[in-house]
Amino acid sequence: MTEALIHTAGNSGTTAAQAQPGTSAEPVSAEVPPSASAAEVEAAVHAITDRCRHAARRMATANRAWKDRALRAVGAALQENVPAILAANAMDVQRGKANGTSAALLDRLTLTETRVAGLVAALENLANLPDPVGNVVRGQTLPNGLRLRQVNVPMGVVAAIYEARPNVTVDIAGLALKSGNAVILRGGSAAEATNQVLVRILREALESVGLPADAVQTVDMYGRAGAAVLMKARGRVDVLIPRGGRDLIQTVVTNSAVPVIETGEGNVHIFIDESADENMAVEILLNAKTQRPSVCNTVETLLVHSGSTVLPAVAAALRNAGVRLHVDGRIQAALPGVETDAATDTDWATEYMDLDLAVAMVDSLDEAVQHIRTWSTGHTEAILTNSLANAERFIAEVDSAAVIVNASTRFTDGGELGLGAEVGISTQKLHARGPMGLTELTTTKWIVQGEGQVRG
Repeated sequence: MTEALIHTAGNSGTTAAQAQPGTSAEPVSAEVPPSASAAEVEAAVHAITDRCRHAARRMATANRAWKDRALRAVGAALQENVPAILAANAMDVQRGKANGTSAALLDRLTLTETRVAGLVAALENLANLPDPVGNVVRGQTLPNGLRLRQVNVPMGVVAAIYEARPNVTVDIAGLALKSGNAVILRGGSAAEATNQVLVRILREALESVGLPADAVQTVDMYGRAGAAVLMKARGRVDVLIPRGGRDLIQTVVTNSAVPVIETGEGNVHIFIDESADENMAVEILLNAKTQRPSVCNTVETLLVHSGSTVLPAVAAALRNAGVRLHVDGRIQAALPGVETDAATDTDWATEYMDLDLAVAMVDSLDEAVQHIRTWSTGHTEAILTNSLANAERFIAEVDSAAVIVNASTRFTDGGELGLGAEVGISTQKLHARGPMGLTELTTTKWIVQGEGQVRG
């Protein structure tokens, strides 16, 4: 079972006994000792969900100006507390290194001044975006005079389970607050020191502008047991969003009684057709593979048309950037003298999240699409082409959350697509698909206004 779910209650830096119940800006919990029974942990987590639901009712009535003021207060508080954030994060990173955490997870775990500044900028972007709450999806007046509107409304209580990603703490909280929701976080033991500081900052900022601190809560102090209760809190939690590797996501999907929005792993493909420009192919592949290899929108498999001439230049650029190539026999034969590894089916199915890339040769767009259908996780696929017909066919025939033409797969990101930030990238088809921003954290309700009409 994955890291965010295995940390046991009572082993975190903040024990339940240290946290005082109430509504102050400090992260709170019922007083449960480290040796708490399952029933005691369940009662404590249910108390958190109850306070969160009460806060959600207040958040649902907050207007845009109030919510935007809160977001900017959080941003200012993050800037003021950079030294404390980085000090806590250094503790988490050092502990991760000592525990043998992979380079990819360490990269996700690490915060820098630049990354904190990025979080602040994302909050400002959210504040500048329209408020989705109250947006009219559709409406009409019926022949009997009834006036109908379907409008966006907050989900209510949104919970998130994730691992080694302290940036998610701020991103999800910001999105939840702007969309009028309250949020419960389970950030895992890998980032416990960082998340403890971030949650405190978030709660204090909310309180400073008159919004309920309990709109941001954490169950980290209850470890795996708390996460298990959260997953079963149907009726107390409205939606649960897992973010992380395949093991974490599947654990949540399999064990949760709360409705789950599945954010999938990214086995991402790029297909270079025979008409693609060499310089463009080199630039895009380097960006898609090497800019930040540990994230889900990084390319993991490259498909090259047998009629293309760009392979030697692309392979040379990738190798010079330190990328290890896992290739099929035809690619190996086309790259004499280039160091490669023989690819197996495992490579076609792998989300490396590192400087590794699987490479295969195909003879047609049909063959490329078939490969993608076989191995894709439905996240992001891209085609590099100068053929409009090929681009249109690829768009029509590839069934993934994002399909890209002549650009890097790294653009599948809420911030890059103008959503301000994202709560995750959904690879399912119900409710939300692709990068999930503000609107995706709302549902709808029907408002029916009449003047005494009755049904005949």
